[in-house]
Amino acid sequence: MTTAKDLFIIAMNPEHSVGQGDLSLALAGAELIDLAGSGAVVVEGDRIMPGEPAAPEDRLMRAAADGLVREAPYERVEDWLWRRGEDLAATYQAALEEDGELTQKRTGRLSFGSDRVQPADTPARSRAAGRWKENEPVLTALASAVGIGDGQADEEPGFDDETATIVVAAVHDSLMELEAVRQRRSIENAAFANVWRGP
Repeated sequence: MTTAKDLFIIAMNPEHSVGQGDLSLALAGAELIDLAGSGAVVVEGDRIMPGEPAAPEDRLMRAAADGLVREAPYERVEDWLWRRGEDLAATYQAALEEDGELTQKRTGRLSFGSDRVQPADTPARSRAAGRWKENEPVLTALASAVGIGDGQADEEPGFDDETATIVVAAVHDSLMELEAVRQRRSIENAAFANVWRGP
């Protein structure tokens, strides 16, 4: 399993309510940190430089590695988050369902009630729960960024390497940018509705 999959499983806890866009950005950050940890990329400043050729066993990580920009001036971390993060939460949901890591939980009394996914009782779920219980710094920081946890990661966590610090900071910046876009759209929509409603 990967940090991104662990994060997705934690986010699926019914106690948490995480937006798809927010989670997608955090998942892209988790992938980048894992790629750096494996030596597939090197983060220098705000740029992602290719490292050693890698073919990760995990197919989602392999897709992430295959999508790296391998020519100068290379890609900025924040640009990677937005590009790789597009619909990434939905991609992870589909992959984990296919692998049997998620199951559909029917809600409502009627047989045609809405479906909700939940983590299946698998070793992957236990591993994610274990990392979460141990307050593993990267997982905790990324989860906190999307509103999961008790807020302790609002404080700057101590990471063992600079890459995690750079990526987590970029995730926070991207999430703030996404929230600003949402607020702007909300204001525009409200103004548009008022125009149609008239005096």
